[in-house]
Amino acid sequence: MATTASTAARMSLASVTLEVADPEAAHRFYAAFGVDAYVRLRASEGHSTGFRGFTLGLTVSGPATVDGFFGAAVEAGATVLKPAARSLWGYGGVVRAPDGTIWKIATSAKKDTGPDTREIDELVLLLGVEAVKATRQFYVERGLTVTKSFGGKYTEFAAGTSCPVKLALYKRSALAKDLGVPADGTGSHRIALGSTAGTFTDPDGFVWEAAEQPASSPH
Repeated sequence: MATTASTAARMSLASVTLEVADPEAAHRFYAAFGVDAYVRLRASEGHSTGFRGFTLGLTVSGPATVDGFFGAAVEAGATVLKPAARSLWGYGGVVRAPDGTIWKIATSAKKDTGPDTREIDELVLLLGVEAVKATRQFYVERGLTVTKSFGGKYTEFAAGTSCPVKLALYKRSALAKDLGVPADGTGSHRIALGSTAGTFTDPDGFVWEAAEQPASSPH
């Protein structure tokens, strides 16, 4: 799709829609998890196998809050992919929601300085891509602003005003390794991104649709 300067200036991430087999069950899970305000849900019979190529990440203030969200997710039916534990970069863990979406919950703090706040400092949609530099350029040409960039390994874009979720890019194989899953996967990504600049598909097959297009959700 050709992108004009005026279109690029308006481009931002306006919404994140998860395509699930059972929206009502998914809504119950995300409400119990505590993230239902951040994502839309809609019914889809799209088929996927293996890694879907993305993760949603919660950044929180400390280990107690990581444990709070992690425990809520598991109690609501999530599968543990990586138990919450200390690492070189902080403290965190990874779960897979019943609908198949992978969530990483983490903090840069290794020790608690307070109780579980149940507050989310930042939510990042991390797309696993084959060529970070090329995909970064694709999005820059559509008006997104780079706020962090580490060569061909990682890129983060500025958040839009209408969506609390920040978009970032990571090498697909590295992302899968970080999540503790095989990098292989086929079929639908089971995610649709709302765009203020219309409909298009990025180099890795992630579909963006017009933001005004309604997402069917039970809430």
